[in-house]
This record gives sequence, C-alpha cells and structure tokens, in this order.
Amino acid sequence: MVIKNKVPANITKGFLCEFIYLFRGINGRSGLYSKKETPQFLALEGREAALERTKFLDEYAQKMKNSFCKYQTGLNKDLIDERDRMKEEILRYFKADEEDWTDYHWHLKHIISDVDTIKSIIKLDENELTGLEMAKEYGIIFQITPYYLSLFDSSNNKQYDHSIRAQVLPGINYCSNYKESINKGLSLDFMEEESTSPINGITRRYPNILIIKPYDSCPQICVYCQRNWEIKDIKKTDINKQDIIDSIEWVANNPYISEVLVTGGDPLTLNDHYLDWILEKLSGIEHIERIRIGTRTLVTLPFRFTDNLVDIFSKYHKLGVRELCIITHFQHSTELTPDVLDAVSKIKLKGMNIYNQQVFTYYNSRRFETCLLRETMKKSGIDPYYTFNTKGKGETQDYRVPISRIEQEREEEARLLPGLERTDESVFNVPRLGKSHLRSWQNHEVIMILPDGRRVYRFYPWEYKFELVEPYNYTDISIYDYLQRLYQDGEDIDEYSSIWYYF
Repeated sequence: MVIKNKVPANITKGFLCEFIYLFRGINGRSGLYSKKETPQFLALEGREAALERTKFLDEYAQKMKNSFCKYQTGLNKDLIDERDRMKEEILRYFKADEEDWTDYHWHLKHIISDVDTIKSIIKLDENELTGLEMAKEYGIIFQITPYYLSLFDSSNNKQYDHSIRAQVLPGINYCSNYKESINKGLSLDFMEEESTSPINGITRRYPNILIIKPYDSCPQICVYCQRNWEIKDIKKTDINKQDIIDSIEWVANNPYISEVLVTGGDPLTLNDHYLDWILEKLSGIEHIERIRIGTRTLVTLPFRFTDNLVDIFSKYHKLGVRELCIITHFQHSTELTPDVLDAVSKIKLKGMNIYNQQVFTYYNSRRFETCLLRETMKKSGIDPYYTFNTKGKGETQDYRVPISRIEQEREEEARLLPGLERTDESVFNVPRLGKSHLRSWQNHEVIMILPDGRRVYRFYPWEYKFELVEPYNYTDISIYDYLQRLYQDGEDIDEYSSIWYYF
C-alpha cells in the first residue's frame, strides 16, 4: 500500500517554521552559535582575563550604541527645531500665540477630533486618511491635543514619528476589526473590568490596591486603549460626583486597601479644585499609604502640570506617612521633549516620583528601540516600571507583538543596560485576574501551534498559588507574520533569529 504524504491546505509557512526551528533546537542545530567560539577570557586569569573580557563588553556596548543611532529622542536639537516649526504651523491654523500654547486650557478647548482639521495641518497617507473617515462612520472616537500633533512629522516620512502616529490615528484594519467585533456582539472589555468592579467607579484585582475612575475621557485617546469600551467623547462626558463619593466611602470602609490608583480616562482632565477635593478625601483615610495619579498628560499635554497643580499634589505627599506619585505612559523616546522635562522638574523638585508603564507594540518593538526609551526616561527623572505585552483585543491586531519578542527584548537588549535603567517588569494581563510576569516562565507555557502559525499559551495567573483559579488560554501573534512585517519595513530579520527559542 502506498501512503501519500499530504500537507493540509490550511498549514502555513508560520506553522512549518515553528517546528523547523523547534527540531533544530532539539538537535543542537539552531545556528545561533555556529560562528562563535568559547570566549578566550575564560581560559585566562587576572588582569589578562579582564582586558580580554573588556573587548567583549565593548562589542556589546557598541552594538547597542549603533542601534540607538537608528532612532531619535525628542531632545535632539534637529527634532526640537522641526517641532518648533510644527508648533508655529498649528498656532497659525488656530490663530493663536505662544501664551495660548503654554496654557493647558487652550489645548483642552482645541482638542482635534475631526478629519478636516488634522489633514489641514499634517500630511496623511491613504491608510491614515481612510482610517479616520472609517472611524467617523463607525463612531470610533478620535482625539488628539495640539501639543501632541506638534510631535508629528509634517511631511509624513515616518522617520521618527511612526510610533506617535500609530498611537492616535486609527487605521483601516483597526476600524474594520472594531466594527466586526461590534457586529458579532463581542465585548471590547478584554480585561473583563465589569466583573472586577464591586461598585461603579472602582476596579479591584489585587489585595491591597484598587483603581478609582473619576472621569471617563482623556484629552487624547490611544487607539489601542484597554478601556476603549467605556471611554467617551470629551465633549459629551459627564462627572458623576456621587459615584466618586461612593467609591471613596467604599475604600474608607475597607481597611485592607492601602493604595489607590486614580485613573480613568485621564483624571488630570478635571480641574484643580475637583482633584484637590478627591485627594483630600483619599488622604483622610488612615489606611491609605500611597496614591497614584494615572495620567498621560505628562506625554500629551505637559503644560497641565502647573505650579498650582504640583502644589496640590505635594500637600498629600508626606514622607513616612503617604506617597503620592505619578504613573504615566511614554511609548517612544521621541515623546521626551523639553516641555516634558519642564513638567518633570516641577514634580521632582517637590520630591515626588514618576513611573512609566510602556505598552510593547509593533511600533516600538524594533531592536533596542525600547532600550533607548528607558535610557532617555531614566536620565530625565522617570523610572521604568512596567512593560505590558499588548492586550489580545481583536481590534488591535496591528499593534500586537509575539510574546517571544518581548521575552527576547528583555533577555538580549534590556540586559545590556545598567540595572537602574531596566527596572521595568515585562507582564501579560490576564483578564479579571491581573498581571502575570513574563520573566517567570513557570507562569505560562505553550500548549498548541495553530495551522496559521500562532502559538496558544496557557497562563497561570498570579493567584494560582493560593486558589484553584482556572488558567487562561491566549492565542498569540504569529512569529513568522511579525518577522515578515519587520522585513517589509526594512528591518534585518537575521537580528531577530533567536525569537523562535523564546516561549
């Protein structure tokens, strides 16, 4: 009997590559070390060994430095000059002046939320223009501050603003996937926050900390926002003060809560008086030891950090009693600007800390791209705190990165930075239950490879050591497809060849 070998029609190159690299690894033929020899310094001792070792360390450092040259920071003089020209263009469009520019109220009044305005100021490519038109048709909210628009490359060469544009301009695929999810009746609430909300305005996933959400909009909306299911148009949102009163009372009645994250939406959209009232009420609760302010205005509207606002914050920051700190969301080194440094200086002079939570997306996932962000933030007074794997929301397909890439970044790029610059933890957010540390491989495992090359992971939430909680199965992005996309964007994918061996 003759047995014919047939490959099922739905098997893809991504699927085959997964097993090709797996068996290469099993047989010691990964090729990762084929051109390498045992380092000479291991056969030496004393000063001679140290000098030989220095050559290797210099090579590592040089590789990182060369990679940094591919990118920019917002503190580079040429970029500062370019953005000053963009600022002047925006001011001319709105018939405003420098005094308006430094007034955060002016920016809030001129939030850009229509296609005509943005295309009158900057050049849009076909995907961006069509995406914005689709967003309008499908009721997808688009909001951007004039300040953040000044960070765009007006000529749209995408040499330095690829990450910035991707954050705020909904593309064709995003809008199509969003509409498809809605049509299928699927929930956009990936983290199932409605199932972790004991009362309106509160989300709780951990023993000692919870989230209070006093406002459900932002001056600027990230396309991949975790809470796009509840974020509203800034012109249409209302403040439900009773919900906040009830939330604060709930915290006061629970002695196990020692920390509160005030977020939203962006709470710094609220006026100073209202914020002062919220913070006064929270600080009056004896068991509250830390208040976090979760805001992206440090990135999107740094002028919001007025002397008065920082003075309000400092009232409730008392060493040895209670910490008040800022949790923000820088995505790319080009977002660190002189205006940001001015705001950071005000905060730091009052003794308060600033921590960053980056979302690891396709648009900041190139080799050493996030390392440059960490380095720039740390010397600017901002501590790297978390790096989030992009959530598995269907509409954000274009933003998602394989888990193996974030693991590779941590082991092969971040590892070359000084310890104080790589203090961030790489995490995956399990719906309902919260963060699972990606450095802890025992907390997740690959259980399946789909015919299209996507890995299926089983995640064991942080709580599984204490309770019989169900593991969570997550379908990842295909490594092959990710590498193909990098290749099309001009990356040398040989630089990423070890990605297949991270699980």
